[in-house]
Amino acid sequence: METNSSPSFKIILGSSSNARRKILAEMGYEFTLMTADIDEKSIRKEKPEELVMVLAQAKADAIISKIQTTHSKEKDAEPTIVIAADTVVVYEGVVREKPSSKEEARQFLKDYSGGHAATVGSVLVTNLKTGFSKGEWDRVEIYFHEIPDEAIEKLIEEGTVLKVAGGLIIEHPLILPFVKEVVGTTDSVMGLPKDITERLLKEAL
Repeated sequence: METNSSPSFKIILGSSSNARRKILAEMGYEFTLMTADIDEKSIRKEKPEELVMVLAQAKADAIISKIQTTHSKEKDAEPTIVIAADTVVVYEGVVREKPSSKEEARQFLKDYSGGHAATVGSVLVTNLKTGFSKGEWDRVEIYFHEIPDEAIEKLIEEGTVLKVAGGLIIEHPLILPFVKEVVGTTDSVMGLPKDITERLLKEAL
């Protein structure tokens, strides 16, 4: 596979998400991972679009201050690019983050059964050398067939749904058969819209 990676810059992905890591690797980039230790629940915005942008900015800020603390004595010749992202699920106009319990995850999944939800995801790309920073968001609508209780219980027992926004993980083999239609891109639902990320990276360099 051809790689886009060039030695002239380095990328830091500010996320602990396996899905985001996988998507960026699929895009052909080499990168290192850093996690942003922020209290997401303390950040509140009315609109989901505003919320994901503010959360991505908070993650980027946390990572940038970490980098500056650890690398203050080094002046890298190559630019460092930080990619931060955030995703929330919107159901009937209400923003859903990670379920706080198995009961909440169960309720979330029952709500989606035979219904629909949306994801709103953001990407923010910052070039630490030039100071360039730009973010964008997109929205994806997801429609579901009826999801049997048995499948819901298996998902909760398996546990991945407890770690993702809205308990929504459409690529999971237990839920995939019940996804009726996705209006938008699956990679955006998984946490990193490829087109936006690619475009912002090009602009940042």
